[in-house]
Amino acid sequence: MSFFRPVALDHASRLLNHGPTILITSRDESIDRRNVMAAAWSMPVEFSPARIAIVVDKSAWSRELIERSGMFGIVVPGVAATRWTWAVGSISGREEDKFNCYGIPAIAGPVLGLPVVEEKCLAWMECRLLPPTAAMEKYDTLFGEVVSAAADERAFSNGHWQFDNDQLNTIHHLGGGNFVTSGKSIKVPG
Repeated sequence: MSFFRPVALDHASRLLNHGPTILITSRDESIDRRNVMAAAWSMPVEFSPARIAIVVDKSAWSRELIERSGMFGIVVPGVAATRWTWAVGSISGREEDKFNCYGIPAIAGPVLGLPVVEEKCLAWMECRLLPPTAAMEKYDTLFGEVVSAAADERAFSNGHWQFDNDQLNTIHHLGGGNFVTSGKSIKVPG
């Protein structure tokens, strides 16, 4: 049974605004290849339409697939996916399919058909790559518009993260294979 429910696109930026480590997925049907990589640098840049920025090195296999296909996925892993996250961030997918290599069960996203992951993960988004900008050409930053999003309702509901269960927390990379989890939510009265 899936606990994933659609997320209103005007709330999609909230899936990233607390800075979790993410998995970036990509695929290119023309060569029948897909890939997944870990990234610590992502951020929302606009609310409506929901747009996000990710950093993917120009020499990375994922970058090639994203630029060729014009789309990418973002998956927000939970604590249970820490090993996957470390593993896919440690090797290139140029030679083999990392989903198969690590037994990561991907499903096809509903709009673009991108590989997204719900098992051990807390949220996902499908994004269309925005046209190239000077920043994209000079730096490793890519911008995308979110076209579909879903999240585990036990961790994200009513447009907000609910960090009440230690196993349903996001992870944040500190470097060298060290991660921390998101902490207790604090609500300001008012």
